[in-house]
Amino acid sequence: MSFIGNIIWLLFGGLITAIEYFISSLLLMLTIIGIPFGLQTMKLGVLALWPFGSKVVDRPQASGCLNTLMNVIWIFIGGIWICISHLVFGILLAITIIGIPFARQHFKLAHIALVPFGKDIR
Repeated sequence: MSFIGNIIWLLFGGLITAIEYFISSLLLMLTIIGIPFGLQTMKLGVLALWPFGSKVVDRPQASGCLNTLMNVIWIFIGGIWICISHLVFGILLAITIIGIPFARQHFKLAHIALVPFGKDIR
């Protein structure tokens, strides 16, 4: 069932948001400072392609000021724009009854788009 959900997900905005993640990841990896941000957005891009059946959990050892600093920098670099695109797709899909499960995935990804550091994708 999650395979069918993921295929339909690609049609309802998953592919567009994954492309956003991959483009921002490649642009961030152009500089040495942006490599950690680029690696994290690659992981999020894969999650944006196949969100059904995937789970995002907080890393237990992720408490620290470095992750907080990286999350704040990420919000200004590109997290806010990707979050807005997830919110727009989520609101558009929440209008219909059939789109509600997909809207919930977009809202979940919107939160992760703002604060990706300190999270583990399983």
